[in-house]
Amino acid sequence: MPSVRINKYLSLCGVTSRRGADALISQKRVVVNDKVVDEKGVIIDDERDVVKVDGAIVSPVQEKLYVLLYKPRRVMTTLHDPFRRKTVANFFKNLKHRVFPIGRLDYDTDGVLLLTNDGDLAYRLTHPRYQVPKIYEAQVRGRFVMSAAERISRGIKLEDGATGRAEVQILGYTHNNTHIRLTLTEGRKREVKQLCKAVGYPVFKLRRVEFAGLTVKGLQPGNWRHLSDTEVRQLKELVEL
Repeated sequence: MPSVRINKYLSLCGVTSRRGADALISQKRVVVNDKVVDEKGVIIDDERDVVKVDGAIVSPVQEKLYVLLYKPRRVMTTLHDPFRRKTVANFFKNLKHRVFPIGRLDYDTDGVLLLTNDGDLAYRLTHPRYQVPKIYEAQVRGRFVMSAAERISRGIKLEDGATGRAEVQILGYTHNNTHIRLTLTEGRKREVKQLCKAVGYPVFKLRRVEFAGLTVKGLQPGNWRHLSDTEVRQLKELVEL
């Protein structure tokens, strides 16, 4: 394997995504040749360097795993939680290899979540360049109107300064609440909640019903399944792998 940056190396080892690797480095949990890594640009030579995470040696995985979880509410989309809340790792204790989440869902959001140890695929599926579609259904306070949907479609400035946008469909009304569907092609932190709040309709229930064309059909919250070879191939084609 050619020399690569430490964050990519950790993703190839199935430890975490590249973004997650940056967080591990910031937390000083990564050691190379018995020295704590404090720079994200460190280059790793697999034939020369010994890399450890939390004291355990890691190396690139040969067998790639791809799984789809129906993430329940009140579960963290991380592999570790300092407050000992339940994480998605709890559902995969018997897998042959460790897998990490592709992107994230909020603690109180349920729905489609993909996990893998394929760092290259995970990176591309979360990169804005590839415009991977994500569909959410939300329950919002108030009777949502089309002018609000048009504002969200045009784009709204988010907390991080970026512009978020989505296509919105009104599915129905219940008392003074509205059931809506939003389609996004980027996945910024809490984007759906921010967009709806900005137009005056706070979200009180959120579910991701589709990610890259995949759904939780046939699964109950907390259940998961392996992706088929066809599904994996379609994901790779979607992001030009």
